[in-house]
Amino acid sequence: MFKVLISDAMSNVAEQIFEEKNISVDVITGLSEEELIKIIPEYDGLLVRSATTVTKNILGAATKLKAIARAGAGVDNIDLVTAKENGVVVMNTPGGNTNATAEHAFALIMAALRKIPFADQTTHRGEWQKKAIKGNELSKKTLGIVGFGNVGARLSNLVKGFDVNVLVYSKSLESRQADFPHVKNVSFEELISTSDIISFHGKAAANGKPLLSKEHYEKIKPSALIINAARGNIVDENDLNDALNEGLIAGAAIDVYSNEPAKENVLFNNPKVILTPHIAASTAEASIVVAEMAANQVSNYLLDGTSIHTV
Repeated sequence: MFKVLISDAMSNVAEQIFEEKNISVDVITGLSEEELIKIIPEYDGLLVRSATTVTKNILGAATKLKAIARAGAGVDNIDLVTAKENGVVVMNTPGGNTNATAEHAFALIMAALRKIPFADQTTHRGEWQKKAIKGNELSKKTLGIVGFGNVGARLSNLVKGFDVNVLVYSKSLESRQADFPHVKNVSFEELISTSDIISFHGKAAANGKPLLSKEHYEKIKPSALIINAARGNIVDENDLNDALNEGLIAGAAIDVYSNEPAKENVLFNNPKVILTPHIAASTAEASIVVAEMAANQVSNYLLDGTSIHTV
């Protein structure tokens, strides 16, 4: 009998799928690297989200491991090179949390435009800051979307009813332009210089260099907002903090960080930035979808050798 470990919290639908397919499954979360190294030799499959980092040392100890499934799209927490060298198939679940992530990005945009967190906090304190709080409307604004995969495309559709001008920076959009007549593909320089809202939805650069750093802010509108619900190292946090403090941009809303969990960060307590703890994909609906996809991927690979969404 095959044996699978679920090492991150996820919907129990994954556990149910393995049981239905007669695959032994353990759910053990919160493991340190040392603890995972000790038990990983027992398992043929591994399911993770973002909390477990599958390191070279873990993969070196995983003598039986055949497949890893990431319940989510990002695989930054998995050593893909070592996995490939060791013959371990790695799969993700693109699309499973697309809508959740896009809706969170949209929520961040609206919260930043209308200064919702500040309005909420001050009203709770009985301060009634009505005259001090004047937001901005999304209608007629230019939204720049950097990266146009599933999430970026979904966000572009969510804002259709707001009469928004949507600019996109994407190397792959040209071949799909006919499917998205409501967006315009432009250069990165044009996007950041003309957009009122710049929202990041792509992968981090292979060399780890931020896509947005100090030299870019002089080209951005001082009234612009920066939104990042993609990857923490896409936007340099120190440079973003400086830009906010110097008035080079109006505000920002961030869901992802260079180091997670973010117990300390230069952006903490900056009143011009809204911060959420990497929850864009965290909805009840999305958690079920990605857990189901990941469990079926590992089950199918172990039972009949088929694989989808390999990375």
